[in-house]
Amino acid sequence: MTKAALIGLAAALSVAASSCGGEDQADTAATEPGIHHVHGLGIDPADGDLYAATHYGLFRVPTDGEAQRVGDSFQDTMGFTVVGPGRFLGSGHPDLQDPELPPLLGLIESGNGGRTWEPISLLGEADFHALVFRHGLVYGYDATNERFMVSADHQSWETRSQPPSVVSFAVDPENAERVLAATSSGLLASDDGGRTWDPVSAPPLAFLSWADDGSLAAAGADETIYVSSDGGLNWAATGRLPGLPEALLAIDGRTMIAAVQERGLYDSTDGGRSWHLRYRDEPT
Repeated sequence: MTKAALIGLAAALSVAASSCGGEDQADTAATEPGIHHVHGLGIDPADGDLYAATHYGLFRVPTDGEAQRVGDSFQDTMGFTVVGPGRFLGSGHPDLQDPELPPLLGLIESGNGGRTWEPISLLGEADFHALVFRHGLVYGYDATNERFMVSADHQSWETRSQPPSVVSFAVDPENAERVLAATSSGLLASDDGGRTWDPVSAPPLAFLSWADDGSLAAAGADETIYVSSDGGLNWAATGRLPGLPEALLAIDGRTMIAAVQERGLYDSTDGGRSWHLRYRDEPT
C-alpha cells in the first residue's frame, strides 16, 4: 500500500463531495436512487436498526427486509452521528426542492429518527463532512473552511485547529482529548481535543471508527481493514473489503459494518476478517 493510494481516494472523495448538492439531485423526485454514495452509518439505540446517510437522503436498513427512505427529503446528508434514541445530528446540503435553505446546512438535528430535520447552528457557514458525538460534545470537521470544531451545546462552536484534507476522524470513548484523523497526508493524532496534531506512523487509512467498548478499526484506501489495540499507535491488518470503502462503523471488537462503493453494505462478525453482503439495492 502506498500513500498515493490514500491521496487518490481523498481526491476522489473530494470530487464526489464537490458534486454533493449539485444538479444530479434535481431529478430525484421522480426516481428513487436508493442507497448510493454513503457518507455515514449509525445504529439507533431506539430500535437497533442501521441508518445510512447518503447523497440522496437518509435510509433505515433493518436486519431483515428492504431498506426504507426515512422522511421525504433527498438532502445530501454528509456528516452524520447518532446522539441518542431517535436523535441524530447531520450536515451537508439541502434537497434542491427546498430553495429556502442555503447550500451549506451547518449543523442540523432530527429528534424523530430522521423523518424531519431542523438547522440549529452555522446555517450557511459550515459543511461538516464528519461528525462525532461523544463525551457530551459534538466534534466536527468543516470541509469548506478546513476547521476542526467542537461544541458543548450544539449552538456555539470552538475552532480548535485547521488540519487540511481530513477524510474522517474518531474520538476515544474513554478520553475526550484523544482524537485521530485520517488525512490525505497520513494519520494524525491529538491529545488535546484537536487543538494540535502529531503525525503517527500508520498505513494509509481512509475511514476510522472507534467503538464504545474501545475497539478501534480503520478501512484503508486499498480495501484492507485494520485494527488497533493501543489507541492508534500500531495497526494490524485483519481482512479486506470487496471494494473501495465509503464509510465504516465499528460496533464492537468483532462486529463492523462498511459501505462499499457501487456494491452495497457489508458486515463482519469476526473483527473484519471476512465480510458478507448485508444490503444492496438498485436505482429505479
